[in-house]
Amino acid sequence: MTSTGIRLHAPAPGWSIAADVVVVGSGVAGLTAALRCEAAGLDTVVVTKARLDDGSTRWAQGGIAAALGEGDTPEQHLDDTLVAGAGLCDEDAVRILVTEGPDAVRRLIETGAHFDESAEGDLELTREGGHHRRRIAHAGGDATGAEISRALVEAARARGVRTIENALVLDLLTDADGRTAGVSLHVMGEGQHDGVGAVHAPAVVLATGGMGQVFSATTNPSVSTGDGVALALRAGAQVSDLEFVQFHPTVLFLGPDAEGQQPLVSEAVRGEGAHLVDADGVRFMVGQHELAELAPRDIVAKGIMRRMQERDAEHMFLDARHFGAEMWEHRFPTILAACRAHGIDPVHDPIPIAPAAHYASGGVRTDSRGRTTVPGLYACGEVACTGVHGANRLASNSLLEGLVYAERIAADIADSHAGDGLHARVPAQVEHPEKPAHPLLGAEARFTIQRIMTDGAGVLRSAESLAKAADQLHRLHSEARDALDENGKTAEPGVDTWEATNLLCVARVLVAAAALREETRGCHWREDHAERDDTWRRHIVVRLNPDRSLAVHTTDTADFPPTRQHQQEQ
Repeated sequence: MTSTGIRLHAPAPGWSIAADVVVVGSGVAGLTAALRCEAAGLDTVVVTKARLDDGSTRWAQGGIAAALGEGDTPEQHLDDTLVAGAGLCDEDAVRILVTEGPDAVRRLIETGAHFDESAEGDLELTREGGHHRRRIAHAGGDATGAEISRALVEAARARGVRTIENALVLDLLTDADGRTAGVSLHVMGEGQHDGVGAVHAPAVVLATGGMGQVFSATTNPSVSTGDGVALALRAGAQVSDLEFVQFHPTVLFLGPDAEGQQPLVSEAVRGEGAHLVDADGVRFMVGQHELAELAPRDIVAKGIMRRMQERDAEHMFLDARHFGAEMWEHRFPTILAACRAHGIDPVHDPIPIAPAAHYASGGVRTDSRGRTTVPGLYACGEVACTGVHGANRLASNSLLEGLVYAERIAADIADSHAGDGLHARVPAQVEHPEKPAHPLLGAEARFTIQRIMTDGAGVLRSAESLAKAADQLHRLHSEARDALDENGKTAEPGVDTWEATNLLCVARVLVAAAALREETRGCHWREDHAERDDTWRRHIVVRLNPDRSLAVHTTDTADFPPTRQHQQEQ
């Protein structure tokens, strides 16, 4: 796969450093990869968009899933994952996840993460949607992500891992042969580096998280603007299954006009016995699935949306008043505080909830070692599509995927380095293009894109809504392109315009894939094709053409397509 030659309009790098590996992102996936690479003797640099602990990981409430409890087995975890994935999981990838997962969690504990324990000193495990056993390890009641982030950040600092904070990655740098040669980035604010620069390295690990900010209401932090997926597309990488965006069923409803990051009400609340009810107190999920409120997230989200439509209501309710004050304060202190901050006391009142964008099951296509279709470029965590999640992520598998596949990436890079498979420490620099190859959108386009996506490609989709969204997105794309082609003008380079441009890129891909998949499967719900159709038990793969158009195709089977690097080994 060759590079598209497309780069964001940005000044030429004014400074550079060199390393063996550059990891972009500081969540569970990024810091795990960095720590393992550093432990293998590789000179590693972590680039992160805000502070080290500011990514999506620290917002994770529920926990991390692994077969750690008595009577539980990886095979049972595999079965639950495959069911949730609705026929599109790569079984080999899932088997890697569930078999390597328990030891990966134990290594995380050795790194310094403290999980809640029972009085006997065993891990205190809970259940979440789609799991038939208690296998969710949690910390601080409902602050698992924050504890994992704390432990990994402390470990990275203790081991002296080089970091560049407050830095937005721009584009992949490649050498004359099309191999990875590092990244360009923009550092915001004061520090050792400032402005646009470059980190030269023969291996780049994308761990940039999700793209929830492409929708008006999301559980994702403001930094989740799809930067990694957009970078990979411009670099010539393939993206798979981006239509499968999981909408978390129970997000605190703050009003119909609420925008940006919304407070999550963890699935673990339902795992401990909370009920979904309508305004009359009727438990509407009972009878819809054998697990009722603990059905996989796509089924619960659809059940909530259907009941909202039937009742012409803007939200439903989560009722956990029977927990009592002591349980709320001990088990879910973070959620309790968030609800009370918005004038709701779940000890005495049902919590108003509605689905909101939560997790991208698709992403940059990788093999079992995290390698993308671009030599030297890796991806793990939410930015990647390993085949683990299929059409719908099983609850609390995301943190585990970040752990397991980050460790596999580090092992592959270390093996390549030991075998001289990586190029020289400082790859030959590629000339910065004289003219911008990709127009930038104005910062205000971000909100336009979010409204377009929420209206046309949200929980409920149809050919009509997707066609309208595609047309509106194409108009934004064309206006920026035409302005650049005609008079060389584009929006002023800056974080806001780079983010808006990345959001447009991932939005176009998501809508194209969602329009092509004419069925309802997992978290992709087509009102005009309401049933699952196994002729669509295939993956949708997208890449970016040099003229900035999208090349979209489906695989011939449900098998997860190998990357070119994997094919070369066969």
